[in-house]
Formats: sequence, C-alpha cells, structure tokens
Amino acid sequence: MSKRSKDSVLLKIITLICIAALFLVIAVGVYFIKNERDSSSSSSSSQGKSQEETAPDGQQEESTEDNTSAEPSSAEENSSTEPVSGDKYDKLIGKMDLHQKICQLFIVTPESLTGYDVVTASGDATKSALEEYPVGGLVYFAKNLEDEEQAKAMLSGARDIAGELGQLPLFLAVDEEGGDVARCADTIGTTKFSPMYDYKEQGESTAYSNAYTIAKDISGIGFNLDFAPVADTWSNPENTVIGKRAYSDDFAEAAALVASAVKGFKDGGVYCSLKHFPGHGDTKEDSHLGTATASKTPDELANEEYLAFESGIKAGADMVMVGHITVTSIDDQPATISEKIIKDELRGRLGYDGVVVTDSLAMGAVADMYDSGELAVKVIEAGADILLMPQDVKSAVSALEEAVKSGQISEERIDESLRRILILKGEKMDLGE
Repeated sequence: MSKRSKDSVLLKIITLICIAALFLVIAVGVYFIKNERDSSSSSSSSQGKSQEETAPDGQQEESTEDNTSAEPSSAEENSSTEPVSGDKYDKLIGKMDLHQKICQLFIVTPESLTGYDVVTASGDATKSALEEYPVGGLVYFAKNLEDEEQAKAMLSGARDIAGELGQLPLFLAVDEEGGDVARCADTIGTTKFSPMYDYKEQGESTAYSNAYTIAKDISGIGFNLDFAPVADTWSNPENTVIGKRAYSDDFAEAAALVASAVKGFKDGGVYCSLKHFPGHGDTKEDSHLGTATASKTPDELANEEYLAFESGIKAGADMVMVGHITVTSIDDQPATISEKIIKDELRGRLGYDGVVVTDSLAMGAVADMYDSGELAVKVIEAGADILLMPQDVKSAVSALEEAVKSGQISEERIDESLRRILILKGEKMDLGE
C-alpha cells in the first residue's frame, strides 16, 4: 500500500474516532441534563405537596398580606389564637350586605331593638326585630331579669332566634362587676360580692376567684359577655362614679389585681372587657350625666392610669371599653369619639389591636352633644369597633349606611371592625360555613 493510501486510511480512522467521541460527549450531556431536570421537578412536586397538606383548608393561594390582616397584632401579647382560617372570615364578610355588616357592630338593649318598654322574654317581637336589624349582640339589665328560670329561657330564646334566622351568634352581655354593679346577683340570686375594692388586701388569688365565680354564675344562665372588670384606678378621692368599683387606689396594685381578674373571667367561660379607657378613676364628674374631664398628660397616663389596662390586655382581655372621658391634654372630644385616644393612645401607645367597644352611647357626656346618627359616624371614624346602646338604633345604623354610600366612611373600614368582631366570636361560637 502506498504511503498516500496509508495516510488516507489513517485520516478516515481519526475522523471516525472524533465523530464517535463527539456523540459520546453529547449523550453524556443529555443524560446529566435530564437527571437534573427530573430531580428538580421531583423536589418541586414534593414541596408543593407538603405545603398543600400542611396549609389550612382554602389558604393555599391566600397572600401573605391577607394572612397578616386577618390576625391580631403581635404587639398584643394577649392576642387570642385565631380559631379558624383567615379566608373563612373573608367568606363570611363577603356574604353579608352593607346593612348586615353595620348591624353586627352594635350591641343594644332588647327594648331599643323591639320598641317595648321592658323585655323579659324572647318571642315574636324579638324575632321580627332581629330579622330587620341583625345586631351583633344584646345587653340586659336588672329590669330584664326576674328569676333564674326566666333569664335562662329569655337568653336561650334570643340565641335560638338568631340561629333560626341564619344569623351570626349573638353576644349576650351583662354588667356584672360584683358589688354595686351586679345585675344578676341583685335580681336572680347569683353569688353576692362586696365591691372589688374591699378585697384588695386579699391579693391576686381572690381577684381571680371572685371573677371566676361571677363568670361561672352568669355563663350558667346563658350570658357569654361580661362588661367587667373595671380597670380604672381610684386615683382621685373625689371621684364617685368609680370609687370602690375599682380594684385599688394604687396603680401597681390595680394592675396586678385586674390581670388576675381577667384570667378568672376567661377561665370561667365568658368574654370580658376592661373599662373605662383611658381611665375614669381620676375624674370628678360622672360621664353618665355630662362631660367628664381628666387633665393628665399622655406620659402621666402611661405611668399611672394605663398600667391596669396594659396588664389586663397582656392577661388576655377580650375587649377594651372606651369611656366618655375628655383628656384635655390630648383632645377636646370625649375618648369614644377621639381618634387621638383610640388610635394614637390605645392602639398606638399600648399596641392593642383587639375589639374596642364604647361605653353606652346614651350617656349624657356624648348623647347631649350629638344625635345617635352623628355619634355613630364619629365613633367609627375615631376607630372603635362596637357601638354600645345608642339611643336610637335605627338612626345610628342608617347614618352609617349613608356615610359609607357617600364615601365619608369606606366599606373597608366597616369590614375592619367586623373582622375583629368575627375573630373574637369565633373563639367560643360556631360561626357556621
């Protein structure tokens, strides 16, 4: 074979080897790329499955922003763990029209709802009234209570009517502080107590046991909300509207006793409400009758009057009731209609993001200044969630509806308060699907 032939054969062999090597490299590359993709796909699938299995029902696609807005602020140590998924509240709110939403922001007397002078039973009048105005709750006084059997029937009747109408369960409320403010003890024979101030020397265990006994007594009748304990400190000896209703005249002692009372009420099975923020124990006047003022600065309040409210919030208080006190160093309006008091002080300084309820809107300090409609709008603008006992429920509801329709108040603002209320109700009540 000539040298030229040999060179030609060698060139062909080298070319074939190069081609084979190229195919081998390509094959190996394809192999590794495929394996990497399969591995990545398997990992993603596994992660997706894990998230789907561990997330609450219906929350797989819910945004972080929605989850955050559905939960109480982390600044509030007492914030109750949300019992059902956030989107359940979205669904509940989404099913409600504006009238229903607004009605849920009210706790009213059965008389103001039905138009009767005195209500001692829940019957057709209650049903018709709730059908027209599906309020969030009813509050009862001594005149509504005759004996234990009657009280149980009246409360269970109201609860059943709301259920029959397909409405959200009701707050069934009473003022049962012990001592001079004791609607049940004075009428139907639940455990009688002296004013809470008389027990201050007996310490936190007695504050707890007194509250626990009150809660067990009234929950056994059918109440689920007590507007107690009083978190005011009797800091002004000339004060008569609070006086011995307070747990102490010492700020630090009041804080310790109020926290124990909150735990007692909760363990006894009822929602409880601290009252009357920013502190009614330093006023000379009675807000039931007219303007009641306090002159302390915000820093003085933070170091004194606020202490019992802060400790009660940390202990797990379900609501904070804002009183009709005008703090002249902060605002010239009563606290219930003061954005500076509710938003800046209670929610801002104290970090409270739970339910804010007003004191009775029929009291002279506010009712003498504004009609029920004007007052209702001012309360919501100030940042409160529940409007307690307006003089004219229908006018108050109508005014809020008009304020939303005109754009003065956004529907989102109504939903904000409604969400807080639903989260609280969901802790002890069946909100349905």
